[in-house]
Amino acid sequence: MASAPDDKDKQGRSIGNLKLVFQAAARYPARIAGALFFLAVSSAATLAIPYGFKQVIDRGFASGSVSGDAVSSAFHYLLVIVLVLALATGMRFYFVSWLGERTVADLRRQVQRNLLTLPPRFFEENRPSEIASRLTADTAILEQVVGSSVSFALRNVVTGIGGVIYLFALSPKLAGLLLIAIPLLFGPIILFGRKVRKLSRDSQDRIADVGSNVSEVLGAMRIVQAFGQERREEQRFADTVERAFATAKTRMRLRAIMTVVLIALMFGAIVMVIWEGAIDVAAGRMTGGEIAAFVFTGVLVGGAFAALSEVYGDLLRGSGAAGRIAELIAARAEIAAPAHPVPLPKPSKGALAFDNVEFRYPTRPEEKAVHGLTLAVAPGETVAVVGPSGAGKSTLFQLALRFYDPQSGRVTFDGVDLRDCDPAEFRRQIALVPQETVIFAASARDNLRYGRWDASDAEIEAAARAANAHDFLASLPQGYDTFLGESGARLSGGQRQRIAIARALLRDSPLLLLDEATSALDAESEASVQQALERLMTTRTTIVIAHRLATVRAADRIIVMDEGRIVEEGTHTSLSARGGLYARLARLQFDAAA
Repeated sequence: MASAPDDKDKQGRSIGNLKLVFQAAARYPARIAGALFFLAVSSAATLAIPYGFKQVIDRGFASGSVSGDAVSSAFHYLLVIVLVLALATGMRFYFVSWLGERTVADLRRQVQRNLLTLPPRFFEENRPSEIASRLTADTAILEQVVGSSVSFALRNVVTGIGGVIYLFALSPKLAGLLLIAIPLLFGPIILFGRKVRKLSRDSQDRIADVGSNVSEVLGAMRIVQAFGQERREEQRFADTVERAFATAKTRMRLRAIMTVVLIALMFGAIVMVIWEGAIDVAAGRMTGGEIAAFVFTGVLVGGAFAALSEVYGDLLRGSGAAGRIAELIAARAEIAAPAHPVPLPKPSKGALAFDNVEFRYPTRPEEKAVHGLTLAVAPGETVAVVGPSGAGKSTLFQLALRFYDPQSGRVTFDGVDLRDCDPAEFRRQIALVPQETVIFAASARDNLRYGRWDASDAEIEAAARAANAHDFLASLPQGYDTFLGESGARLSGGQRQRIAIARALLRDSPLLLLDEATSALDAESEASVQQALERLMTTRTTIVIAHRLATVRAADRIIVMDEGRIVEEGTHTSLSARGGLYARLARLQFDAAA
């Protein structure tokens, strides 16, 4: 998604970005037809008003004596036009507002659908808070463009063109003089337009920074307050807001100057032309009604073209927002299912193997996360992976889940290269308990059901009991249906981890990945959950990343990693007797515990 500044500038300067929005709106041709119909009717009614005034003046006052019937007839005509104008404007507002809301809803769903296909790498390189801003602030701008600006622009274009035609019907000479001034408008539009486009995109970027700052601080409020950094965060947020305001102020100043120039040119030209018209009336070449209609229509035309400058600024701002949304929709995952995926064996055995794997994270290409890794985990085997921080333990899980592909070597599941099978099908064979537990802002039942959405209530409760989570879940105000709050704010760390373990139990997959699954539990809960995990592991292939070595003594095999390589392998007893890295780590931990 990240693009070079030149690319962003080009996107910001191209109103063609709005093509994305128009394509989304084009799915509703009936609504568009309704909006265009009532738009045309409202514009026609607007242009009919000057003709009504012409009739009032010429019929009612032309002979110097007021004709009551003629005046009444003309005003009846005006009242009908006003009624038609009111109804058509209301219907136009409904149709274009519906289109705006529906289009934005579809775009948000399209962006979310695409985001769900992208690998973790994308969210490492692009801040989730900025993505959220694009889904909210930018799409709100697009809703304004579709639901207001485009309709307003079309109405003014139709009114302007229709008005020009009527001006020529009233007086070709005066209309010709008026049209000579119109090309003068394009100079300021071209001159200011590019700068406004760039500033519009910059303004949206600054707004995204504000949203990102708010999200980060609110998510870390306990740390902020614990370390007494409220004043610093207040100042940092103020600086971010002021940068956003400064960019917006520059944009508004430029748009204000553009508006002043355009209106001065347009209405100045109208005044000069009307001056010439007044001379024609004095000479008898035009009637009073015609000059009145010409003035009224000229004001409508001038207002329409002047309003287009305002609308053009909104369209430029919308173009910048559309470009940012288009980047999210255009982002493609490097990891995807092949055209003809190789099916996995059924039933799955759960055998996982790494064959001479070399891997560097794209964000850190200068250092190898895994180097020359060869490891075969047999079906039903429990393998513990230990080592110091940065040894490459978590990278094994990233590769096993195929969040990344190795630069060389291969990773296989039941003998099938992960690059040859459908990632979604393969991941269905895995249950994961991460070290950083993820709890969704939903009920406890839905959080457990995330492991297997079609699970029955009885299965959910059985998994919770096995993970020693049933008692505290049943004691919540609404039991399993209690809302757990943002990121499980209503739960302790141990309770959140037990829910994650119950979720994995409910998954019932042949391959189980545990990333220090009991690290946040107290001794009593850990013993209970460890028993449940041991029962689960007897029939499944299990890989355990362990930082506390006491939890891996019973593993069938212990793999010791350091600097991306496997440096030792064996059981707890054999590795302790060898006196290597594992023995040193074990001595440090057990001596500290003693």
